Amino acid sequence: MKGAAREQLECIAAAGNGRYYDAPDAEALARQLQRASQLSADGYRFRGERVEGTATGAAAPVLVPGQYLDTIGPGEKRYYAVGLDAVSTVDFSATAVPQPGAAVDTFDALRTGIVYGTGSSCVTDTAHFYQKEGATPLTSAVARIPAEEGNHACDRAGRYWLVVERESKKGSDAARWPLELLYGVEAVLGKGITPAQSQPGYGKGGKDAVLPTGDPRDVRGGTGFNDAKELGGGVWRDRILPSQTLWYKVPAGWGQQVRYDVEFANEPTVERGTSTYSYGATQLFTPARFPLTGGGEFTSTAMYNGRPSAIRMGGVPVAWTNRYEYRSDVQPVRAGGDFYISVTLGARSADIAETPQIGVVLRVSVLGDELAGPEHHAPVVAKKADKNGNSSGAEDSGGTGGAGWTGIAAAAGAGAVVVIAGLVSVRGRRRRATQTTRGSA
Repeated sequence: MKGAAREQLECIAAAGNGRYYDAPDAEALARQLQRASQLSADGYRFRGERVEGTATGAAAPVLVPGQYLDTIGPGEKRYYAVGLDAVSTVDFSATAVPQPGAAVDTFDALRTGIVYGTGSSCVTDTAHFYQKEGATPLTSAVARIPAEEGNHACDRAGRYWLVVERESKKGSDAARWPLELLYGVEAVLGKGITPAQSQPGYGKGGKDAVLPTGDPRDVRGGTGFNDAKELGGGVWRDRILPSQTLWYKVPAGWGQQVRYDVEFANEPTVERGTSTYSYGATQLFTPARFPLTGGGEFTSTAMYNGRPSAIRMGGVPVAWTNRYEYRSDVQPVRAGGDFYISVTLGARSADIAETPQIGVVLRVSVLGDELAGPEHHAPVVAKKADKNGNSSGAEDSGGTGGAGWTGIAAAAGAGAVVVIAGLVSVRGRRRRATQTTRGSA
C-alpha cells in the first residue's frame, strides 16, 4: 500500500488513536490482529481515587498523601493543592498513559512541578518520549526536600500546589491521556539518629557488574506500577509485543542497589525486516516512581532489528543522605522499597518480527547487604529465604512499595481501570479489503 491510499488509512488509524500496519498477506494480517487484541487485554491497570485538577491554583482540589486518577489534554496544566509542614520530604509523580503506539513527537513532554505563593517554583521535572515510533507510558516526578539548614523559600510550612503539564507538537495524539498521580510524604528521621553518608557511586553495580547466569525462569510482567511482577535475583524470561511496556519490581533496602540487564531475543524476521530498525528500552524507578537516568554509566535504549540486543541499567546504593546530592540519578535513591523496572519494545518492531511476540530475558541482581536502617553503622538484616529457598526477594509478594510514606497503601486498594489499545488499520492485499479492528478488554 503506497501513496494517497496509504495516507488515508494512516489518518483513519490516527483518528482512532491507533497505528497503521501494512499486511501484505493473510498471515501478516493475522499477526497484527493478534498483537492488537493482546495489547488491549494487557492494558495498563490503574489504581487511585478520582480527582479533577484545575487550570489554575485558585480552586484546586486539596490532596492528602495517596494515589489519584485524572486526565490531561494537549497543552493543559492541572493544579492540585497540598498543605506541607516545614520538615518533611514530599514526593510527587505523574504517569501519563496514552494509547500504545499513538502518534507522538520526540519532544512531546510531561512536566511536573511544585509551586508556592503566586506561582513561584520550587522544583520542576520534564520527561520526553525521545522517539517518534509511538506513545508509551511517560512518568515525571519531583520532590520538595528541605535544605539541611532549613532556610530555603520552599522549606516553609504552608499551602503549595502540585502541577502537571502536557506539551504536544502538531500532529501528535490529540486524545486526553489518563494520569496516575502519586503523592507521598516521607517519615521524618528520628531524633538522635545520625544518617550514614551518601552513596553517589555505582561501585560493584556499574556497567561491568557480574550478573546471574543459568537457565531462565518464566515470568509474566505486569501492565504498570500497580501490578508489576516481583522479581528476586536471577534470570527471568518473558515475551513482549511491539508498542508494549512490561513492568517488574525488585525489593531493595538500605545499603542495597539494583542492577540488571535486559536482552531482546534473536527472532525470525519478515522479508527485509533486518533493514528496518526499532528500539528496545528500559527504565528503573525508585519506590516513589522517580525515573533514574543512569548517570552516564548506563544507556536506557538500544536499537532492535530482530537480532540480539541488550541494555544495561542500574541504580546507586540506597542511602538517606543521597537526598543532598545534586545528581538526578542519586538524589531520588534515598529510601528502600520496591524499585520498578519497565521494559518497552518500539512500535516499528511490528514491521520486523515474524512472530507476534518477541522474547526478552532479564538478569537481575540486588547487590550489597541490607542494613537495618538509615543510620551510621546500622547492623545487617538477616536474610530471608523465599518460597523457593533463595535468600533473595520473594517471587510473589503483596508489598505496597511505599516504605517511609503515608497514605500509599490505602490508595493502592482502590478500583482498577484498563486502558484499551487503540484503533489498528491493516490491509490484506490478497483479500483486497481494508479491515479495521478495535481491541476489547
